[in-house]
Amino acid sequence: MEKKKLELLAPAGSWEALEAAVNAGADAVYMGGKAFGARAYASNFDQEEMARAVYFAHMHRVRLYITVNTLVDDSELEELAAYLLFLNNVGVDGIIVQDMGVIRLARRLVPQLPLHASTQMTLTNSSGVDFAVAAGMERSVLARELSLKEIQAACSRGSEIETFIHGALCVCYSGQCLMSSLIGGRSGNRGRCAQPCRLPYKLLNGKGEDMLAGKDAGQYLLSPKDMNTLAILPQMIEAGVVSYKIEGRMKRPEYVAVVVDAYRRAMDSYLAGDYHVPPEDLANIEQIFNRDFTTAYLTNRPGKEMMSDRRPNNRGVLIGRVAKLDKQRNKASVKLEKELHLGDGLEFWVSVGGRVGTTVTSMLLNGKNVEAAGAGQQVVIDVPNGVRLNDRVFRTLDSRLMAYAQQFFGPDAKRRIPVDAVVTASLGQSMTVTLTDDEGNTGYGETDFIVEAARKRALDDGVVRKQIDRLGTTEYFLNSLRFEHDEGVMVPMSEMNEARRMACESLDAARLAAFAPARQTVHKYDEPLQPKAHKRTGISSVLTVHCDSLGKVNSALRAGAERILFGGDCFNHQLPSNEDYVKAAELCRKAGRQLAFATPRIVKEAQLGYFDKLFALWQQLEPDLVYINNNGLWPLGRKYAGLKLAADMSLNIFNSQALQFWQENGAAAAVLSPELTMAQVEHLAAVSPVPLECVIQGRLEMMVSEYCVGGSFLGRLHEGPCQFNCREQLYLGDRKEARFPVATDQFCRMHILNAHELSLLANVQHMAEIGVASLRIDGRDYDEARLGELVTLYRQVLGGAVAAPENLPGTTRGHYFRGVM
Repeated sequence: MEKKKLELLAPAGSWEALEAAVNAGADAVYMGGKAFGARAYASNFDQEEMARAVYFAHMHRVRLYITVNTLVDDSELEELAAYLLFLNNVGVDGIIVQDMGVIRLARRLVPQLPLHASTQMTLTNSSGVDFAVAAGMERSVLARELSLKEIQAACSRGSEIETFIHGALCVCYSGQCLMSSLIGGRSGNRGRCAQPCRLPYKLLNGKGEDMLAGKDAGQYLLSPKDMNTLAILPQMIEAGVVSYKIEGRMKRPEYVAVVVDAYRRAMDSYLAGDYHVPPEDLANIEQIFNRDFTTAYLTNRPGKEMMSDRRPNNRGVLIGRVAKLDKQRNKASVKLEKELHLGDGLEFWVSVGGRVGTTVTSMLLNGKNVEAAGAGQQVVIDVPNGVRLNDRVFRTLDSRLMAYAQQFFGPDAKRRIPVDAVVTASLGQSMTVTLTDDEGNTGYGETDFIVEAARKRALDDGVVRKQIDRLGTTEYFLNSLRFEHDEGVMVPMSEMNEARRMACESLDAARLAAFAPARQTVHKYDEPLQPKAHKRTGISSVLTVHCDSLGKVNSALRAGAERILFGGDCFNHQLPSNEDYVKAAELCRKAGRQLAFATPRIVKEAQLGYFDKLFALWQQLEPDLVYINNNGLWPLGRKYAGLKLAADMSLNIFNSQALQFWQENGAAAAVLSPELTMAQVEHLAAVSPVPLECVIQGRLEMMVSEYCVGGSFLGRLHEGPCQFNCREQLYLGDRKEARFPVATDQFCRMHILNAHELSLLANVQHMAEIGVASLRIDGRDYDEARLGELVTLYRQVLGGAVAAPENLPGTTRGHYFRGVM
């Protein structure tokens, strides 16, 4: 594959990180603005800084992508529209998007601005890539849970494919995580994830017993290791990936420099036909930041070996052990396994109390002060309290590596572009300055002053070179100078400087136009950002009950459910058979109730054929609706005439633009995001072009993961087939003694449910009154009896048979009355 078709894509959360990425060899950089980006806690860039960043990146032949990958509320559409115009006009090379409403608006306002489908869109199969292409995406960023074979299938669709190659992993499928949102109100979909997955948890059974007590397991059961693909980068290239993405917009510029530097060399060695990774690059990558490393699901299902369960943050590099200890003087002798230098940061993994750290400010070797010591030597250093004999010593900061990394950013790290200058000075004419860069682009400037005969000192090569070489505020340095002139001529220095400035600006324009030709400038938008409000007439709310077994279908129908939603992710770990779907349809038709089928959130490549056949069966059963939870199934479902499709909750519908997108793409109904408030729901119900549904009862899914905590730590998944009994109820217990149920679906994926049931019993009549067409009870976590009780109660309240009571004990109203940050 030609180098121009491979892109090393680096993160930048600050100006220094941008410099580090460009100077270390990135082909492209992604970063965020002050709004609408999924890393709200990074420094990020305001509009002036972003314009400067576009100039800097393009001058150095680096593309710049901007994250606009949060869910957007209707109240933010004006600001979003203005931002999209700015991004288009300032010349960024593309935007990374999640929200289908943002996509719809961008395609209308700034049609020339390239769009990339964010990993937050949960693209898990080649049909999902087809969906993204049809929606206007030039590139798709795949979910991090895919294998090399699945990536190859996605690459076969003819669209650019981007994958992550290094950095932090989310344990949940990106775009499907509500854990931070539901626990603390900080929404990952809105860019403010608090990373509760990096906190300690216990794995409990139904009796509250710790299932991992005495076993080889840490407490950080949801904390993955960092991704590192240097060992398998050639296979990723051969699979057809175009862009290779390093995670880390929250990381320091030194991290960006070191990681980009190593991957640049690795990628170039592959392109040269001799792939290799120097040992020092592997060491530097490990030292700069690691939670230990994994290749995630690229080659296998690693189970617990993918998890950094004993430490959720940087663990550093083991450099030795405490061999002797002088507690009175707080000094220790450390037997080194690796080099140690003054200024290094150390951490001691103490046997009691966790870890304590220090910086090496002095070091004795054989009684003498030294600045460095090597492997096999024993040095005496100052240590903090708590260190014990035989404690392991980890280096968490390498002073030499940091100094190396700092060469890539800051005032002393500027990488300049060589230019050759030709200066002419002929009597009676303007002096001209022509600059030519290393690509053959030229810039021209001339003086207003007409060249005269010198009265005192005539111009010579030295004087002219001194003036032309004053390029410190530009991106250039003077490589060569040719001065063509008549004898004994003069031009004022100020005039020469102005001609040089004009030539630099002219060369800038030529160089920028050669790399990224300017797109059409857009200054205004004419179409309304929101549809007009309307009141639906003749529509009453339907009570919909989501069931994952035929027993629950029967129970819900007897209790008065008006629509059965059957299938999807089944928490009973059973894959519904064709006969189950037929039977569910018979039960609903016999009861005179509506029938709907659901799909899972995650659909892998090998499952597309199964769902294609399933849609064919469903077409024969004539359901009232089919709820689509995976965007890759949308184009599949639309092939079957007669199937009415509903865009389900996992598609993260947050605004009226998204509702219009789905309606334009064939949706007959839509389910709103559970992160919306009641006021937002009321607004969307008034403007939606399709009937809406909201979840009103049940445990909301906090995450869905390819990783299964039960199978990994109890089923020895890393050794082969899982040996864990998935029907045994497990919980994750946190530090505040909340218990989050763990459910395993029919495809062995883990679903973590909220500790508290959602209940809108006291508000359900209001939701019906504001025009929500369908009110869903999620019955998958209830037994048949409890589900029947809840359906009966809601049916009575909605029918006016009983007054709306207070909310049920121990339940939550979710975000309907608190919203998210």
